[in-house]
Amino acid sequence: MTDWFFDSRLAGCRRVFIRDFDVSAAIGVFPQELGRTQAVRMNIDFWVKCADTPSDRDVLEDVVDYDFVRPGIHRLIQSGHIGLLERLVDQTIALVLDHPKVLAARVRAEKSEVYPDCESAGVEVFRFKSQS
Repeated sequence: MTDWFFDSRLAGCRRVFIRDFDVSAAIGVFPQELGRTQAVRMNIDFWVKCADTPSDRDVLEDVVDYDFVRPGIHRLIQSGHIGLLERLVDQTIALVLDHPKVLAARVRAEKSEVYPDCESAGVEVFRFKSQS
């Protein structure tokens, strides 16, 4: 995984984050999980270039408002059974990177319910637009 905190490609960029974005999604691969919704907490970070002109700043503020993310995630969740948590994270990061101003993104998601033998209930992905 890329160590995004020290990545020089993000120098001069503004980091925008959405913390504790809670959704309820049909996630799971075991028969008892099929079609059952689970609470998922997501943290989404994305990077945009710092703006120089007033028109760029207006567009940047639209991105920083991150209202472009929420409808896409809700459409994904309403589409039905998602499967693995990794699929939700992968589709969310693709949605964020689809915005023309976003250069890189990181998505972390955690299920609220896990089985006792699970080592981790979370998935984290960091990606540059060129890697999507």
